[in-house]
Amino acid sequence: MQRSTVRFGAAALAVVAALSLVAASQAAPAQSGVKQVRVGGSAAETRIVLDLDSTVSGKVSTETPASGRLVVALPGVNVDKPLQGGRYGLIKGWMLDESGGAARLRIDLAGEAAIKRRFLLPPADGIAHYRYVIDLAAAKPSAATAQLTSRPTQVRAAPLRLKKVVVIDAGHGGKDPGARGQRLVEKDVTLAAAEALKARLERDGRYKVVLTRSSDQYVALENRVQIARRADADLFISLHADAGTEDGLRGASVYTLSDKAAHRSAKFVNKEDWFISASASGYSGVRDILLDLTQRATKNRSAAFAEVLLDGIDDHTPLLRRSHREAGLAVLLAPDVPAVLLEMGFLTNPKDEANLGSKAHRTRLMNAVGDTIDAYFTERTTLAAR
Repeated sequence: MQRSTVRFGAAALAVVAALSLVAASQAAPAQSGVKQVRVGGSAAETRIVLDLDSTVSGKVSTETPASGRLVVALPGVNVDKPLQGGRYGLIKGWMLDESGGAARLRIDLAGEAAIKRRFLLPPADGIAHYRYVIDLAAAKPSAATAQLTSRPTQVRAAPLRLKKVVVIDAGHGGKDPGARGQRLVEKDVTLAAAEALKARLERDGRYKVVLTRSSDQYVALENRVQIARRADADLFISLHADAGTEDGLRGASVYTLSDKAAHRSAKFVNKEDWFISASASGYSGVRDILLDLTQRATKNRSAAFAEVLLDGIDDHTPLLRRSHREAGLAVLLAPDVPAVLLEMGFLTNPKDEANLGSKAHRTRLMNAVGDTIDAYFTERTTLAAR
């Protein structure tokens, strides 16, 4: 996303296949030379679009015969930071980095496929940048190809190492202090917890971690959502501390997006998103249908993670009696990024405040959150491989 990468289930894929090729946005931070990479389409045809600052001529090769990997070199194009994406359509995974003075796009194919066409689009129709387009099409393997690929000596390329992207949002900040306890202020507690969770997730190198803020600064709620979409986040977790009218009220809870607020997600869809591309292609109602399908899939993933999260932290902190709640909170509104808001406890409760003010307790709690993130992605990888 936010582009964003589009993530939805089999039902959405069937709709996309029926409506032909739909451009999906897989947004990346601004680069020197590469603006973003977008992927869209279906299991029949998949399109990759590289948005570039200037014109370019690409060269295609394969790493090894029948390796299942395509490599596209773009001489003279810089890549400040490697970009990557996961399974979509005919693509098993992709990575864009720089090698020998050229941008290098490596594509692992999910099955038998070939490049159908490549072309460069100059700036036009209100778009100020160049677009290098690669169209992949499914190929029916011939008998000779099937015999070749069945040989035991045939070795596929080693899979690309793809890190999950987790965006951690430290609630409040700057001019917005949040809840107050006897000693603590919410904005300080959430930042300390975010830093602890970041350290836990970066420990084994499995994740790319993005913080919406790393200091005492104010970040608008809408900007926090856009940070997650631009980072192509696989998960967004917003950390907060609660306040109550009674001193005895304590415990953690997790919020996910309510159905009543889902319609507000459309405000985060911009003109370059795949939703708009679908609408502009002439299909009546396509945008609304696909947006709804994506929101439903995202909401289901958010709810699944919320349950895993509550189970994981139950032994490390008290939970509210009704610990999984739904609300229309702004930070949960990204239509294509699974998101939860974790209330870590009540600053208005002396015991919860003491725990949240303890570095040891915060570390244990955030380690437990990190363990649940591991479990969540491990389960999703296992399901995807079946």
